[in-house]
Amino acid sequence: MMTDKIARIPRPRRWPAQLDRWSLGAAAIAILVLLPILAVLALAARPGEPIWAHLLSTTLPRYFGNTVILMLGVGLLAAVAGTVTAWLVVMYRFPGRAVLQWALLFPLAIPAYVGAYALVDFLEYAGPVQTAMRAQFGWADGRDYWFPDIRSRGAAIIVLAASLYPYVYLLARAGFREQAGCTFDVARALGAGPLARFWRVGMPLARPAIAAGTAVVMMETVNDFGTVEFFGVQTLTTGIFTVWLEMGNAGGAAQIACVILMLVLVLVTLEKVSRRGSRFYRLSRSDRESSPITLGGLRGWAACAACALPVAVGFVLPISVITAHAIEQPDRWVDPGLLKALLNTLTVGGSAAVLTVLGALFMVYGVRLARSRLPRLLMPVTTIGYAAPGAVLGLGILLPLAAFDNAVADGILAVTGHDPGLLLTGSAAGIVLAYCVRFFAIAQGAADAAMGRVSPSLPMAARALGRTAGGTLRGVYVPLIRGSVGTALLLVFVDAVKELPATLLLRPFNYNTLATRVHEQASLEKIGEAAPAALLVIGVGLAAVAVMARANRA
Repeated sequence: MMTDKIARIPRPRRWPAQLDRWSLGAAAIAILVLLPILAVLALAARPGEPIWAHLLSTTLPRYFGNTVILMLGVGLLAAVAGTVTAWLVVMYRFPGRAVLQWALLFPLAIPAYVGAYALVDFLEYAGPVQTAMRAQFGWADGRDYWFPDIRSRGAAIIVLAASLYPYVYLLARAGFREQAGCTFDVARALGAGPLARFWRVGMPLARPAIAAGTAVVMMETVNDFGTVEFFGVQTLTTGIFTVWLEMGNAGGAAQIACVILMLVLVLVTLEKVSRRGSRFYRLSRSDRESSPITLGGLRGWAACAACALPVAVGFVLPISVITAHAIEQPDRWVDPGLLKALLNTLTVGGSAAVLTVLGALFMVYGVRLARSRLPRLLMPVTTIGYAAPGAVLGLGILLPLAAFDNAVADGILAVTGHDPGLLLTGSAAGIVLAYCVRFFAIAQGAADAAMGRVSPSLPMAARALGRTAGGTLRGVYVPLIRGSVGTALLLVFVDAVKELPATLLLRPFNYNTLATRVHEQASLEKIGEAAPAALLVIGVGLAAVAVMARANRA
C-alpha cells in the first residue's frame, strides 16, 4: 500500500526558463515567417470585392500561361546550359578551362532585370548592332530589313536563363565531381563513348542535383518582376502589381498570389518526388575522382566556346553595356539620388542581414539546446519564405503591417492627442521584415552547417564550467563559426540588394534603393542614369560570387 501511495505522488514538472525561452523564441520566429503567407491566404479567402470570376474569364489565363511557359523555357534552357558546362569543366581539359570554371558563376552577380536593360539597349533599333547593320548594308530604316522583336517572351526566357543557369551549374558540378572515377573507367572499358558516358552514367547519378538546381531556377523565374515588366510579358507577378496598385483590389491580388504559391508548391513537390527512391553511394571513401580527359584541336576549342557562350550572354554583354554608359556620363556618379539610394540600400540591406543572421543563430542554437520537440518541428517551417516570391511576401506583409500601424497610431492619438503617423509602413521597416522572411533560409542553412562542425565536447565543457547557454553561444560557438556567420551576412545582404518586387511594394513614398533606382531609370529608357546604380549592384553581387567560388574551390 505504501508503495502504491508513493507511486501515485506526482513528480514535479520541470520547465527550465532556458527551455521556455528557446521554445518561445523559435515559435515567434516561425510565426513571423509564416505571417505573410497566412495573411495572403486569409485575404484571398475573404476579398473585399469579389473579382475572381472576372480574372478567370479575362486576364488570369494569360498571366498563368505566360508564367508556365517562362518557367518551362527558362528551366529547360538553364538546365541544359548548367549541366553541359558543368560536365565539360569536370570531365575535360580544354583551352580556357581554368578561367571558365569560375567565370561560369559570374552571371549570378547580374540581376536579370539589368541583363534585360543591357540586351535591349544593345539590340534595339538605335543600338550598336542595328546601327552597324544599316551602315554596312546601306539600309535607310527598319523597313529595309527584318530584325527579331527584342521585347518579347522569347527574349525574356533567354535573359532569365542566362542569369539563373549558375544555380544548375553549381549543383551539377558538385554532383559530377563527387562521382567515383572508376564508374567512368568501367563504362569506357565497356565501349561507352563520350555521349553515352554522359547520358547513361553521369546524368543519372547527378540527377538529384540537377533537379534541385532547376527547381530553384524556376522559382526565381516566378519571382521575377523587372525583366518581364520591361519586356512587356504579363505574368502572375506583374498581375499582382496590376490588380492591386492599378485596380485597387488587394483581395484579387491575394488570389493571384495564391496561384503563385500553388505553382511554387507544385515545383517543390515535383523536385522531391524526382529524388524519391534514388539513392547513389560511393563504394569507398578512397574512390578517386574522375581524371579530366584532354581535348585538343577543334574539339577543345568547341568545348571552350560552349562554356564561353553563357558567360558572354549572362555577364560580358550586360557588364560591357552598363560600363559603357557609366563612362559616357561620369557626372551621374555624384547624383544626389544615387547617393541617397546607396545609403538606403546599405541601411535596409545591412539591417536585414544582421537581424536575419541573429535570428538564424538563435533558432539553430535553440533547436540544439532545447529538449522540447517544438523548436525542431518549427525550424523547417522557417525556410518557406525563400520559396515564396517577393511580390507575395510584399502583399502579405504590407496589409497586416498597415492594419497594426494604424491601430497603434489611433491608440496613441486617443491617449495623447498627438497623431504620430505611420511608424512602420511609413518607414523602411516593412522592407527589412520582407528581406528577413525571404532570406532566412540562407542564414539558417549556413548557421546549421557551421554549428554542426563544432565538436559537442566544447560547449559541454563550457556549460560544465558554469557558462550559461547564452554565454556558451557567445564564447564558444560564435568565435568558431565567425567565418560562416560572415558568409551568411554577405549572402543575405547581396540578395537583399538585388531584391526588386518586395522593395517596390513596401518602400515608403520617394524611398529608393539601388534596385528600385535602376528599375525606375531604365523603365524611362534612361540607361545612362541607371548605369552607376546597376554597377554598384553588380559589384556587390561579384563579392558574393567570389565567396561561393572560394567555398567550392577544388
